[in-house]
Amino acid sequence: MTSKIKLNFWQIWNMNVGFFGIQYSFGLQQSAVNPIYDFLGASPDQIPLLNLAGPITGLLIQPLIGALSDKTWHPQWGRRKPYFFIGAILCSLALMLFPFSSSLWMAAGLLWILDAGNNTAMEPYRAFIADKLDEEQLPLGFQMQSFFTGFGQTLANVSLFIFPMIFIGKTGSLPTWVYASFFLGAICSIGSIWWSMRTTQEIPPTAEELAHLKEHKGGLFDPLIEIFSAIGEMPKVMWQLALVYLFQWYALFCYWQNSSKSVALSVWNATPHSNSAAYEKAVSWTGLVNGWYNVVTFISAFALVGFTKKFSPKTVHAFCLLLAALGFLAFPNIHDKNFLFFAITGFGIGWASMMGIPYLMVVSEIPKERYGVYMGIINMMIVIPMIIQNLSFGFILKHFLNNDSRLAITFAGVLLILSAICTLLIKTKKRELSE
Repeated sequence: MTSKIKLNFWQIWNMNVGFFGIQYSFGLQQSAVNPIYDFLGASPDQIPLLNLAGPITGLLIQPLIGALSDKTWHPQWGRRKPYFFIGAILCSLALMLFPFSSSLWMAAGLLWILDAGNNTAMEPYRAFIADKLDEEQLPLGFQMQSFFTGFGQTLANVSLFIFPMIFIGKTGSLPTWVYASFFLGAICSIGSIWWSMRTTQEIPPTAEELAHLKEHKGGLFDPLIEIFSAIGEMPKVMWQLALVYLFQWYALFCYWQNSSKSVALSVWNATPHSNSAAYEKAVSWTGLVNGWYNVVTFISAFALVGFTKKFSPKTVHAFCLLLAALGFLAFPNIHDKNFLFFAITGFGIGWASMMGIPYLMVVSEIPKERYGVYMGIINMMIVIPMIIQNLSFGFILKHFLNNDSRLAITFAGVLLILSAICTLLIKTKKRELSE
């Protein structure tokens, strides 16, 4: 590639705006999809299996898209842009259709399409940042994505609190506010991606790199070969990060799947089936609580940039994980709904770190011509724990945690402590970006 030029704050802002729409969609998945499953009659131990769509599509799609985008160049469309544009279109269509789900399995099928779109859009965005920014600006670029993660998910979660007050009653088998939240998500998804594509140009490859791309186009199975080759040559730090992610992402799925039901039990002493009106209040309030942790995320994201320069990224990440763990341990034991905001603040700081800082630990140790495939492999490290969680946690919840969602949140807190310990054990060959 040609040399990278310094970008100003607003140029980095514009290139990351598309992440806002992607994360609005993920916010709906975290806070609205599981309650929709509940409304459609799912039992607690069915929820993990119904959430398999996200990790399975991430496992299959992100590394493939990464490998393909590494070997793509179009003079008009660029390298990464075609992929996150196609992903945004898929995502918007699925969001428009989701509220019309008339059965549990229709909703589950649309979630697969939605996740396929999200994963197609998300992976090239990580590589897009590494492509455009030099080493000094990478912390700002990745934490800008954390900012938009918090902002997009805040809007998604706050809509679950505000829209039930505006859109009253039911349309079909679902509350009317569900339609409004998902329709807004569809607009945000395609609109924000369009903005980033319009305002940001990709760096064209040099004549030498372009000749190399044409020479190594490969066949149908070339992306798969590239993925396995990259895994075989993966830096040690990425294997260490995989252990951190095993505990971290298993824990997060436990929280997202059980937060509404935990709040319903601890604050309203209700379940979806014993008192549906109280449970709807719990879902709405949990949306507000989750909105707050995302507010904390976008407030703290830029502050973490400074801390990574003063301390090492792994130290900052371990500390943030501990704050999140303490919040999860307190969360299910709170009976006053207002105090939930204090507990979840720790997770907001942790979430800001999770969405940006781990990439700083590894980006200096991977070759620039393989940014796409390695960002996809990092996502494999995220989704494999999610798959393990979806396949195993229903059994754990039913047989060891008495189908009690409050105990599921406590379990998540313990796993985050283990994740923080594993983070501190990471060793890198090269100096970390902050040092």
